[in-house]
Amino acid sequence: MNTSLFSLANKHIHLENGHTVLDAFLKIVRNEGIKSMWSGLPPTLVMAVPATVIYFTCYDQLSALLRSKLGENESCIPIIAGFVARLGAVTVISQLELIRTKMQSKKFSYKELHQFVSKKVSEDGWISLWRGWIPTVLRDVPFSAMYWYNYEVLKKWLCAKSGLYEPTFMINFTSGALSGSFAAVATLPFDVVKTQKQTQLWTYESHKISMPLPMSTWTIMKNIVAKKGFAGLFTGLIPHLIKIAPACAIMISTYEFGKAFFQKQNARRQQY
Repeated sequence: MNTSLFSLANKHIHLENGHTVLDAFLKIVRNEGIKSMWSGLPPTLVMAVPATVIYFTCYDQLSALLRSKLGENESCIPIIAGFVARLGAVTVISQLELIRTKMQSKKFSYKELHQFVSKKVSEDGWISLWRGWIPTVLRDVPFSAMYWYNYEVLKKWLCAKSGLYEPTFMINFTSGALSGSFAAVATLPFDVVKTQKQTQLWTYESHKISMPLPMSTWTIMKNIVAKKGFAGLFTGLIPHLIKIAPACAIMISTYEFGKAFFQKQNARRQQY
């Protein structure tokens, strides 16, 4: 599933408080055309593929290792494995998310984007591409820990309620959607901060304004609360959930389906 259009609308709503999801979609289409709804799709795909491979592979391997050490029913395993796996994935792809935010905030050609990134690296070094890493970690790592814990708990509960030993596709789908929604609400304030920091960076660079000293995540949160109240930390909640819930549901259910399919294929091959 492509969630690029929801991500774009979400970023517009972060910047323009008070607009509904429909208002944001209509404004984007009217001003920039229908194709702009998928702006930033290539870097999104480039980011999503390695991130998903690293993330799920690390989670599965860490979970298996922890189960062998701590036991099958240890409840902290999803939290630890999800925490570590996401930390690694975020570190690898954080610079690509910064580029995606740039492409979604303003229409750039790939040549202009390359020139911008080259200039940024030559002036501030490669580390500048990881600006926004801290709020991204504060959003994604707790999200992952909460997501996997709730997913495993919900999956077992739904299996027990249905009298099943193995979860079905719909049980995985439902568990993924619910656990993703819970985690998305809890970590949204850090997403708001991350988006604001990255958008400010591109704004200063685009207008050739000297960048002020960077503010900490907590300082930005305090400023948002002072200006917009506590609700300001949850700006864009609806499009955020519209993006996260189906994405988590589809991702985990297809992953579990594919994993079960190939496990059965491998088991059959070993029999012959």
